Amino acid sequence: MIQALQAADTRAIVIEQVFPHTPAMIWKALTTGALMARWIMQPHGFEPVVGNRFTYRTTPAGAWDGTISCEILELILERRFVYSWKGGDAGNAGYGSKLDTIVTWEIEPSGGGTRVKLIHAGFELPRNEVAFSNMGGGWKKVVPKLGDIAEETD
Repeated sequence: MIQALQAADTRAIVIEQVFPHTPAMIWKALTTGALMARWIMQPHGFEPVVGNRFTYRTTPAGAWDGTISCEILELILERRFVYSWKGGDAGNAGYGSKLDTIVTWEIEPSGGGTRVKLIHAGFELPRNEVAFSNMGGGWKKVVPKLGDIAEETD
């Protein structure tokens, strides 16, 4: 008997943008719960500490209650912020399917501002096709809002 193993096809959303703000201003907007609530979603239980677990809440679907569970995996002051992003339910198809991904924010000085690179990786296709498509469009709207909020931190 021949057994064929097929690895899941994974994808990542990558968005880069340069903001006219300092890395410190971007970092504050990225890692302050009250500010995060204004550009992405209200985090519950957030503290910028490696190992901290926090959640976001969004629209429920099927067996999924809409909770996105996150854990901070890496923090390098004003350079890199990495956390897990898990949600959905294995019984759901389409919106609300089981999701186990990683969000990485890379920050670097660029001219008189800061280059921000978002990488949201680990979307398994075809299972996460809807999430990959919806979140790809969503991140394109959310990332610019980060700059709007960073501007207020000066």
